[in-house]
Amino acid sequence: MSLFGKNIRKIRSIKSLSQQAFADIFELKRGTLGAYEEGRSEPKIETIIKIANYFSITIDAILTKELTVNELLKFNGDLESNHNIEKNEFPKIPCITPKDQDSYIKHSENSNYIKDLHHLSLPVEQNKKLRAFIVDNLEMSSDNSGLFPKDIVIGEWIPKSDFDTLENPSICILLTSKDIVLKRIHPSKNKFTLRADHSGIEEYTINHSEVNELWEIRYVFNYRVPELKNNQILNKLAYLEHEFKKLKSSL
Repeated sequence: MSLFGKNIRKIRSIKSLSQQAFADIFELKRGTLGAYEEGRSEPKIETIIKIANYFSITIDAILTKELTVNELLKFNGDLESNHNIEKNEFPKIPCITPKDQDSYIKHSENSNYIKDLHHLSLPVEQNKKLRAFIVDNLEMSSDNSGLFPKDIVIGEWIPKSDFDTLENPSICILLTSKDIVLKRIHPSKNKFTLRADHSGIEEYTINHSEVNELWEIRYVFNYRVPELKNNQILNKLAYLEHEFKKLKSSL
């Protein structure tokens, strides 16, 4: 004798279906269903197939194994509510981890190497060339705000042809033949001045020709809860400082 009767009784219990309601779904008589559950009768193969398919349970399982509640809840059939969740396709972004930095400097132009990097799937804008970078120092922090180790920044690629169009200071991932850094860049003609937000770190200037890649930060995913108000103030101060220096140089 199969375990079909016990299993459909358990399914009814999980779904809170009466014998009549369950029988109506499969065009059975309530008495016939009762006979199945009590083991007084075995169903036709067509009925077994119909019920097994409806609940996405294998025929072998529903006949030969006394299914537990946990096992039944794992099936993808009508045992669970159908929420019709629409899944979004997020872009997969190559991510430079602290351990990858040295190899990235050497192999950044190798497309196979980029494919082998860790990739993040995040809810950001599609159809952009992006790079993720995991912060590993305190250079872009100030007091209790800014970027801290384990924060993730997402940068959008800036081609060399657009270097001269950059006007305002912005935080960027910048790659040279010797280093990869996360800094606030202050653009000037054919040059970038690189500054950290953390006090005590000296700024320096490099020529556009020394820059292999430039990724302007568009998104930040903080490892801890950020103090957003302070970050906004820092950005405004950096902008005002930049405008003041432009004004001063024009006098």
